[in-house]
Amino acid sequence: MTEKKNVFQFKVVLLGESAVGKSSMVVRFVNNTFSEKIESTIGATYTNYEVDLGDYFVKLQIWDTAGQERYHSLTPMYYRGAKGAFIVYDITSYDSFERAQDWVNELRSEGSPDAKIMLIGNKIDLERVVKKEEAMKYAQDEKLLYYECSAKSGIGVHDAFLELTKSIPIEMADIPTNEIEYSESDDEIKIDKKRRNNNNNNGGCC
Repeated sequence: MTEKKNVFQFKVVLLGESAVGKSSMVVRFVNNTFSEKIESTIGATYTNYEVDLGDYFVKLQIWDTAGQERYHSLTPMYYRGAKGAFIVYDITSYDSFERAQDWVNELRSEGSPDAKIMLIGNKIDLERVVKKEEAMKYAQDEKLLYYECSAKSGIGVHDAFLELTKSIPIEMADIPTNEIEYSESDDEIKIDKKRRNNNNNNGGCC
């Protein structure tokens, strides 16, 4: 049976210090790959990715921002209008966790007031410095979504993107775009295959 599904568009942004793994998370989510040789992002990189949420599709506009301080003044132009945000920290670096809290404050002050925010600890394949309980308590106190992942192994990355996407109300969509015909027998409409205008630029911090 063939039916039509609505497509809704959301802008999401990744914020965090340099080398916490923002770009590697995007590459893992979009391409299901990982590279140790990813270079630092200059300014920001942009990727489109379409997600099937069952009753409708969401076209994610994913903005991966640079974490270096010299690019900080440019970052607001990338997170303004974002309906969802990942605040990424490295669980092996307490400094990156403290800086993540600054990003939360800045985003709430300068970004969209209704944006859904997920605090996410990356690199769970390595020895932990930031205690999970402390990070979870901070997220709970600040009413943030919370996840942990490993861009290197892939654990938790897809789930985190799906969780953030599902948390954004349809009413917040930038554009209720076109409809897509969907067949129950069509194996190509899956989260790891339904991909459009892919930005294969591997720029970013791993």
